[in-house]
Amino acid sequence: MRRAVTAVVLLGLVAGFGYWLGNVRQPAPPPGPGSGCRAEAGGRVSLEVEQMANAATITAVGVRLGMPDRAVQVALATALQESKLRNLPHLGERNDHDSVGLFQQRPSQGWGSEDQVADPRYAAERFYRALRRVPGWRELRLTEAAQRVQRSAFPEAYAKWEPDAQVLATALLGHQPGAVSCAVPADPPARGPAAATALGEALTRDWGAQVRTSPGTEQAGAFRLAAVAAPAVTVAADDPRTGWQYAHWLVAHAAERGVRRVHFGELEWTADGGGWAAAGQHASEVLAELAAG
Repeated sequence: MRRAVTAVVLLGLVAGFGYWLGNVRQPAPPPGPGSGCRAEAGGRVSLEVEQMANAATITAVGVRLGMPDRAVQVALATALQESKLRNLPHLGERNDHDSVGLFQQRPSQGWGSEDQVADPRYAAERFYRALRRVPGWRELRLTEAAQRVQRSAFPEAYAKWEPDAQVLATALLGHQPGAVSCAVPADPPARGPAAATALGEALTRDWGAQVRTSPGTEQAGAFRLAAVAAPAVTVAADDPRTGWQYAHWLVAHAAERGVRRVHFGELEWTADGGGWAAAGQHASEVLAELAAG
């Protein structure tokens, strides 16, 4: 009898430890060789390049929808908990029901088709629109606001990501210059004029502005894209904060898009250095140079 009780106690301890291990705040795994990103804004968060690119897209969608900074922080904390900012496919037998994507949204629960929720932009937009419908969400604790949308079995799980989400939101929303840096592979997957065109299209999908890619175009609104030599793109911004939002987005997506240099204000980021440094001249527009073809 005594042995049976001891065995039950040990099994309980093991189960409890497993629950704690699965839900305690875990740091992001170290980035791969020669790559990785960090955000520094009242704290420091290190992510893989894929994770930072997804965080930048979530932020851009929030800005496009006119959501306040707090909503972006809630969205980032939610995605950190649900997927560690990775766009997860259906994992078969290891899947949590039919959950897919950054927010682990379930097609069977009306979030959209599997293909739709696997699109980071669509997934982020659905999350923000659901959050907007939560009565009084601005006054709720972050984990409560996230839970009203997600309806998780672990409603307090989002709280542990609040500090990291605050750093990421502050940086990606452009509140601090040069706050997002990435070390990217020396041989990018995208190059030349085609990469510049694809970069413009990605900017449009995330930020939602109507852009043109021919040199010297004029366009109403705060957001304009023009193709220039090198290959490169320039993005116009009405104010420094908006410029840093675009600059940080470009750095976050540099690895996949072949961006080798970003210049805004008095600073420039280079793929060779992996960080921001004095540029030697002022840029009132955001310039992104890509790898030559």
